[in-house]
Amino acid sequence: MRLYETLEDIPAGYGPSAVSIGKFDGVHAGHRAVLGRLVELAQAEGLVSTVVTFDRHPLALLSPGSCPPPLVSNPQKVALLAEVGVDTTVLLPFDEALSSLTPREFVEKILVDALSARLVLVGEDFRFGARGAGTVETLAQLGEEHGFRVQTVGDVRPDHHRRASSTWIRDLLTAGEVGAAATLLGRAPSVRGVVVHGAKRGRELGFPTANLSPESEGLIPADGVYAGWLTDDGKRYPAAISVGSNPTFEGVPPKQVEAYVLDEDLDLYDHVVDVAFVSRIRGQVAYEGIGPLIEQIRHDVERVRRILA
Repeated sequence: MRLYETLEDIPAGYGPSAVSIGKFDGVHAGHRAVLGRLVELAQAEGLVSTVVTFDRHPLALLSPGSCPPPLVSNPQKVALLAEVGVDTTVLLPFDEALSSLTPREFVEKILVDALSARLVLVGEDFRFGARGAGTVETLAQLGEEHGFRVQTVGDVRPDHHRRASSTWIRDLLTAGEVGAAATLLGRAPSVRGVVVHGAKRGRELGFPTANLSPESEGLIPADGVYAGWLTDDGKRYPAAISVGSNPTFEGVPPKQVEAYVLDEDLDLYDHVVDVAFVSRIRGQVAYEGIGPLIEQIRHDVERVRRILA
């Protein structure tokens, strides 16, 4: 998949293309319905399947105080879009210049001049241009003028009531409901980060953990203990994962992700790993003394083993 991070990077003569536009935070099941259709139509019509997305949520610029945390980082999003099978991702900086484009300017500068669009696929509630002034109807009218047609893709509703959305997934992760979030994402939710040196308390207890840097990528779920997987250099290992500050010890920073890899003794320091969450076992609990804590960890590890088996 090709990646362009400014309009100027797109080569002259690009296209003709089939384009979808959106934030695509999490690249969840609803997004995949749109993108799957995009790839299918582009292949059938000999067009270059192209995603136009942004380097941040628009609210990060327009209303920072109300901007939700992203489900995935930009590198994670680009990798997920590549998995869907699109030919090109255009990851534009959402800055003052882009946010001030009128719907007509947006269409002419991006869809027409840069991408030579012949087909544009969007969700039914798609809005674009300054202050969200452009609607699907606006896009269709401009398409008639500039030689592209517009198709909409309906919502994906896993429970037949609420549509799949980044907001819903964010709510589920905040509550620790990683299994339900996985249904909406089409994969287990995960974070990516560099394994750093910790206090080595896990090793002293007999359960050495890989501690992710606080600058990890992806939305970390609620505090608790999870069954999941740690992936290092393409190899996946079953893991018991702790999220949060360790309430048994003082001085542990909040939202720390620690993964104990089952039945392996690995040197993962300075490796970039992915930690995926399959099932939440329990919340965080403070224990009075090391003995009860070790016994609980043993119980947790056996539960993880059964879940992942």
